[in-house]
Amino acid sequence: MYLIFDTETTGLPKRWNAPLTDSQNWPRCIQIAWQIHDAKGALVTHKDYLIQPNNFTIPFDSEQIHGISTALASADGVPLDKVLSEFKTALETVNYVVGHNVSFDRNIMGAEFLRAGLVDFLEDKPFIDTCTEETAQLCQLPGGRGGKFKLPTLSELYHFLFNQSFEEAHNATADVEATSRAFLELMRLDKLHPKAIASTEESFELKGQVSPFKTIGLKHQNLKEASKRLKKEVNPSLHIKKQVGIEGVLADASFAHLHNHSQFSVLQATSRIDQLVEATAQDQMPAVALTDHANLMGAFHFIKAITSYNKDSERQIKPIIGCEFYVCEDHLDKTRRDYGYQIVFLAKSKKGYHNLAKLTSIAYVSGFYYVPRIDKKLIEKYKEDLIVLTGNTYGEVPSKILNIGDRQAEEALEWWHAKFGDDLYIELMRHGEEGEDRANEVLIGFSKKHNIPLLATNNTYYTNKEEANAHDILLCVKEGEKQATPIGRGRGFRYGFPNQEYYFKSQEEMKILFQDLPEAILNIEALVAKIETFELTRDVLLPKFEIPHEFKRDSGEKDKVGENNYLRFLTFEGAKDRYLELTDKIKERIDFELDVIANTGYPGYFLIVQDFIAAARKMKVSVGPGRGSAAGSVVAYCLKITNIDPIEYDLLFERFLNPDRVSMPDIDIDFDDEGRGRVIDYVIEKYGSNQVAQIITYGTMAAKSSIRDTARVLDLSLGEADRIAKLLPNIKLSKIFNSTEKELKDSLRADEILRVNEIKNLAEEESLSGETIQQAKVLEGSLRNTGTHACGVIITPDDITKFVPVATAKDSDLYVTQFDNSVVEDAGLLKMDFLGLKTLTLIKDTVKLVKYKHNIDLDPDQFPLDDQKTYELFQNGDTVGIFQYESNGMQKYLKDLKPTVFEDLIAMNALYRPGPLVYIPSFVDRKNGQEKISYDLPVMEEYLKETYGITVYQEQVMLLSQKLAGFSKGDADVLRKAMGKKIFTLLQKLKPQFIDGGKANGHPEEILEKIWKDWEAFAAYAFNKSHSTCYAWIGYQTAYLKAHYPAEYMAAVLSNNMNDIKQVTFFMEECRRMGLKVLGPDANESFYKFTVNEQKAIRFGMGAIKGVGRGAVETIILHRKDKRYTSVFDLVKRVDLRAANKKAFENLVLAGGLDSLGDVHRAQYFNPDGDGVTFLEKVLRFGAKYQENLNSSQTSLFSDATNETYQDLTIPQCESWSNLIRLKKEKEVVGIYISSHPLDDFKHEMKYFMNISFNRLDDLVPLINRELSLGGIVNDVQHLESRNGKGWARFILEDYTDQHEFRIFGEEYLKYRHFLVVNQFIRIRLSVRQGWVNRESGKVGQPRMQFLHFEMLQNTIESNSKKLTLQLDINQLEENKIEILQDNLLSFKGNQSLFFNVYDTNKKVKLILNSKQKKVKITPDLLHFLDQEQWHFKLN
Repeated sequence: MYLIFDTETTGLPKRWNAPLTDSQNWPRCIQIAWQIHDAKGALVTHKDYLIQPNNFTIPFDSEQIHGISTALASADGVPLDKVLSEFKTALETVNYVVGHNVSFDRNIMGAEFLRAGLVDFLEDKPFIDTCTEETAQLCQLPGGRGGKFKLPTLSELYHFLFNQSFEEAHNATADVEATSRAFLELMRLDKLHPKAIASTEESFELKGQVSPFKTIGLKHQNLKEASKRLKKEVNPSLHIKKQVGIEGVLADASFAHLHNHSQFSVLQATSRIDQLVEATAQDQMPAVALTDHANLMGAFHFIKAITSYNKDSERQIKPIIGCEFYVCEDHLDKTRRDYGYQIVFLAKSKKGYHNLAKLTSIAYVSGFYYVPRIDKKLIEKYKEDLIVLTGNTYGEVPSKILNIGDRQAEEALEWWHAKFGDDLYIELMRHGEEGEDRANEVLIGFSKKHNIPLLATNNTYYTNKEEANAHDILLCVKEGEKQATPIGRGRGFRYGFPNQEYYFKSQEEMKILFQDLPEAILNIEALVAKIETFELTRDVLLPKFEIPHEFKRDSGEKDKVGENNYLRFLTFEGAKDRYLELTDKIKERIDFELDVIANTGYPGYFLIVQDFIAAARKMKVSVGPGRGSAAGSVVAYCLKITNIDPIEYDLLFERFLNPDRVSMPDIDIDFDDEGRGRVIDYVIEKYGSNQVAQIITYGTMAAKSSIRDTARVLDLSLGEADRIAKLLPNIKLSKIFNSTEKELKDSLRADEILRVNEIKNLAEEESLSGETIQQAKVLEGSLRNTGTHACGVIITPDDITKFVPVATAKDSDLYVTQFDNSVVEDAGLLKMDFLGLKTLTLIKDTVKLVKYKHNIDLDPDQFPLDDQKTYELFQNGDTVGIFQYESNGMQKYLKDLKPTVFEDLIAMNALYRPGPLVYIPSFVDRKNGQEKISYDLPVMEEYLKETYGITVYQEQVMLLSQKLAGFSKGDADVLRKAMGKKIFTLLQKLKPQFIDGGKANGHPEEILEKIWKDWEAFAAYAFNKSHSTCYAWIGYQTAYLKAHYPAEYMAAVLSNNMNDIKQVTFFMEECRRMGLKVLGPDANESFYKFTVNEQKAIRFGMGAIKGVGRGAVETIILHRKDKRYTSVFDLVKRVDLRAANKKAFENLVLAGGLDSLGDVHRAQYFNPDGDGVTFLEKVLRFGAKYQENLNSSQTSLFSDATNETYQDLTIPQCESWSNLIRLKKEKEVVGIYISSHPLDDFKHEMKYFMNISFNRLDDLVPLINRELSLGGIVNDVQHLESRNGKGWARFILEDYTDQHEFRIFGEEYLKYRHFLVVNQFIRIRLSVRQGWVNRESGKVGQPRMQFLHFEMLQNTIESNSKKLTLQLDINQLEENKIEILQDNLLSFKGNQSLFFNVYDTNKKVKLILNSKQKKVKITPDLLHFLDQEQWHFKLN
């Protein structure tokens, strides 16, 4: 006998694995139906009951599914004890219990038995389920976990078995009838084999049935309709139309939005902070709250924006900081996905804000599991000065009303009320959702019963209603969905909002919505009155620096006197090392700086910085000479924070720390990028990990990103999305649509204007492209993700969460501040920039190589500044790889300038930027005596002499303002700031002071006016000399190393660019230009990085080979210390084969790393030699066996006989790979061709018959209407067919510089397709034409290529050469050389002209002669002969 049953319930359990005794967890049964069938499948009996809800209500969400309302169940249901009694009796008559997903229904009824104080009568029953892997395999529906088929729903199984549709009615009677039929049919067909049925005999009678089972023909009540009828009977006047208009008490009441999300609710809201503030101001609301999901990232920006608005406005806005937290049961439980309930907290005061900061920090640091979570224990601990709103329908109370029951919801409300008392508000929302309205009915009742005030809110995610669609697109971006996917729950649906009501509504709109509940609006005023306004800006708090006992003066937290004394001591001790003699001038400068530091109250800052820099130097981490304006401080120089003497180079301290104002100094420090992490570790160890954090960064959607994201969601074609994105110049969409034509013309090039106009025209179209641009406009600037600041580190005096909310980041073990770099210092946090400078690593690596190769100890800080060889390098423009001086433009100016002193390099570093570039020609001419050096006033020479009368540095402006007009040091710094930041109001204020001061010093007014005007034009571009000096010094150090140790330096350059193949290629070309050989990797010579061998050639680093990890390299280096490897057998005997695995060896072979080990070429290693096992595998097995025997201490194995056995491993013979195959495999594992290039055999063809390289083909616009000749090797070809059946091809060509993908169609394809073969060398002539014009829109497409001619590269010289011109230097002519030429030309008779360009370099004359009698055939062989004999020639 089989009992098939189904239940309908009040919902789903919170925890599926909870015991049945946990009555709070398991939902209540509100309907049960069962059918009993005998062994042949015949119906014995059927029962169906609605159950009266006793002391519980049926939640709305459950009612939506099965239609059973509390009213219906109460009216038509029977008592539970009667149902349990009958169900128990039925169970006693059957052998098996059956259901679809039966474990759920079994647990529901088991829990009901236990609630009633009975035993669980289902406990010992065998169960049969029709929802199993077996039925999944039968139905084969895609979408299961791990690539399996998904478990079928009842309707899916029913349709599969009977080819009839059955929509699960969520009516237990209907579902049981369908389940019974499905079960019986599965058994009849022998498609279900339950473990519960021990022997096949028990189901034999079912399998014996010939015809399919039928339904028993029950009539099913439509429960939803029944519930609706009952509701109408009870409440006939359900739908009363509301009046539109506000009267009475609401007319003068003010409304404020207290539940708002901004873009800082990452990918969930589109409202910007400034939009929220603007909307609040426009509607004259008295306050506004920010309640982002789980974070306070926007808090500082929010208060700052409102404070800024309030300064200029009579009507003030009160900012309210809040947060919508995910409150779960246990924030530390990460065994299950529990998002918890969404509860809104508002800070009443600064104390409340600090509690919010604590909660959000814990949510991220300890509670993050899919989302940042907190729990009620934490809330009890940090509840002081917080106001709580019950939240939206995901809040605990509304959610329990809708999903669990009114009683449980009320219990939850009582908990919140007990904890927060008068600071708890019941939040009501009216977005036009049925569930929300149902919850509101109950919430209003709770409010009256418990005397808890109601509060009207709108859950805002976007500011204007028109942005609803853009917000929906943003949600799709977050979920990775298309907008066309319907909104809903489950497979085939996506998350989305049900309507467009989640916007920042006006006061009037909100009052109309809640005119029937005026108290919900009126209560807002009382809540807002509870809020104390507070600022988040504060002075920077320094961590306490422990000073030696003898310097302490105060036992308190801030012993400023002691810190100043200790700083003075360290400074003067350092000064003794820095200066041979402490002159009065130096002492005066030090005293001045120390006084300013003491007055501004930042001695601790200098002590902290000098401490970790000293620690860095002890750890052998390279520290830069200084950076930015900090290099102007003599105190910093004496403390060895910086390495440039400010007095020697006239660097100003005031640029760094103005004595007339108290502001935080800012010292940015460069460390070598490999050692930077160790310095941060030192800081963490010293101050504690809970006091050190990195700074968050906000990744926003830029214009192109917003276009591509929107296009993906709207399902715009990839090609069109790419085209629109490429139309965008480097400009924001908002600027395109909000700027005038004149403004755009002023900031864009002519071709960019055309593209911008096309974007504007597209946006006006009613097309998918137009919609994409319009919606992308709204989404531009939205937060897409968060990251960590590359170098910023925060250090606090105590636990960091007391000062700023923190989060965690994937790529950092440290905390990450929730405030970004733009506000951390204003929030009172000490920010240090620990910058990793690759150039310092490069210098360090070069010094190590020089020590290793030449046993010379170099100290870069002691390099002489008058080294002739170094200046020659600058004068020749040989600055590839030289820090700050390597660009093409800089090389040109250096050749013109011919620098001879360090000051020239400082000036060039400052001038070579947009703006000051225009001064370089004048600077060069004055330096070289081609332009007169002049000064507006003779007294200016003192400060402008070093820059030949041209103002280059901000420091010069500051010094001259003091000298000419008597400005104080503080005034001079204010002037610099006003000019640099273009603060025109401040400039207007300072100008009279400058003119009057200058006149008082006897200078003519008209000249002072001219100087001021020049400064205004120039100072916006003026550069900080301190920074320029420091970076010029690093540049000089790199140039010194390149000049004196070229091979070692270039090896270090290559090592430091090892991960960028294009850079490696570029620098290898520079090595060739310098005459340095770059050899491939070698197991006997290579290290992890690039090195220099005994022959002064650069040896490739093994770390640059893919798949050869550091472990493999280290074991190869370690075991060759005593002697070189003699063969591959010797290598595998000695290295650790666990570290150097098969993949490492394969790639080492392909890169040429084993070429030097005996007489084995690369192909042999991969030769299977008949038995299918490659020689390399045999070698590795041989090595493993050898080491195994060695480790087993069986010494008898290592006799001469054994050695002979090892030598018996023969090397299989096979053909070596062709040069091309060898190079291709080399490139696969290294990324570039090392030993040579496939095009090396065609260097004349590439030099004389190509007019463009592939690295210039990315932008075709400048090449329109030009004919191009290009050539290379075919790397890939795809022959394809269009929709109309016509052939076309996509192929990739590679030259020395890059590779490029081409597409060829139509007649051109048919004509030239035979050239498109992989590894073929070809030359192409083509012309670039204007793109096709779209007839409908008139738009011009991307430029296109028209192919004119293809030819084999081998035939290029003979096909295209017209004449050969030999260059003859009359002073170097030798008779023997002429005779050899004459004899050899006989072998190349032909019809092409031969010319001689005869010249005399001494007399500077030349003569071009045409050989009338001799004609030649120009071939590759002839050119090869001329190369060998070192004849210079030219081809036309």
